[in-house]
Amino acid sequence: MENTITSPVTDKTDDKKPIKKMMLILSKATIDNVYACFILANGARMEGIESEIFFTFFGLEAIQKKKLEHLHVATVGNPGMHIPTMLGGLPGMEAFATKMMKSEMEKLDIPPVGEFLEILAASGTKLWACKLAMDMFHLEKEHLIDDLDGVLTVGDFYTRAQGDSTQLLFI
Repeated sequence: MENTITSPVTDKTDDKKPIKKMMLILSKATIDNVYACFILANGARMEGIESEIFFTFFGLEAIQKKKLEHLHVATVGNPGMHIPTMLGGLPGMEAFATKMMKSEMEKLDIPPVGEFLEILAASGTKLWACKLAMDMFHLEKEHLIDDLDGVLTVGDFYTRAQGDSTQLLFI
């Protein structure tokens, strides 16, 4: 009897299909979340994979003209900081951690948020703002970056995700 690999989800023979599209949902505009999202979207484009980012709730700050270059590292309640929550809340701690992280990213030649958004748009990454979140925060399209592809409802975003080999990732 021949051994075959089966998938626990489909219970079929393992036939891997290449990823064709990455749909990333960014809900928080902390530096670590924003850069994780942008690096994944950019990496997809470099591999020839379509990528789209849906900015919702506080993730909208990453595409607001007045806020995108003033994003912070979250020091309170961030287990990756490896410091007690009480220390993370001390005055100046968030600014210090943000400055350190930006310094390290600069050493690695990682572009600032605004420049990274331009690179993503130029590479073909689609950038979408969430209509509901914009309405909640009373934002108008003119508050957002010029490279924005548009404003979508959640339903519109899911429609764009249709098709084989599309992956959705919530960041």
